[in-house]
Amino acid sequence: MDREQRWNFIQSLDDDLLKGGIILSEWCVFIIRDCDEAFAAGADLATIITAAAAIETYLRAESGIQKRQSFFELVEKSELSDALKKDIDRVRKYRNKWVHIADPTDDQTIINSPEFYDNELEENSILAQCTLRRTIYSNQWV
Repeated sequence: MDREQRWNFIQSLDDDLLKGGIILSEWCVFIIRDCDEAFAAGADLATIITAAAAIETYLRAESGIQKRQSFFELVEKSELSDALKKDIDRVRKYRNKWVHIADPTDDQTIINSPEFYDNELEENSILAQCTLRRTIYSNQWV
C-alpha cells in the first residue's frame, strides 16, 4: 500500500468501527496519532510497537487501577471480548519478538531474506491498526 492507501485504510476503519463517541486520555491520543503517522509512512515496525503502546495506555486509563500491572494482566482483566483479547495478545507477542530479540548477532535470515520480514511486518502492522481501533472503540457511547 502507498501512503494514500494507508490513510484511506485508517479512515475506513474509523468509518466502520466508530458509531458513537469515545473519550481517550491525551496520552492515548498522542500515541495513536504517532502510530497512524508511522503506518501511513510505511514504518510497519514502529506501527506495531506504538499500537501496542496505545492499547496498553488505553487499558490503563479504562481500568482506573493505579497498581502497576503488566500489559498481559491488563488485557486479561479487561472486559474486552475474547476474540479481541486474542488479537491483542497476537500483537503483543509479535511486538515482543522484535523488542526482545534473543540473539541480535544471529542476523543471517534478515540479511538473506529482508522481503520476508517486510511482508510479515506489513501484515502485522495492519493487524495492529485493526486491533488498536477495535480496542479504543470497544466502549462507545451514543
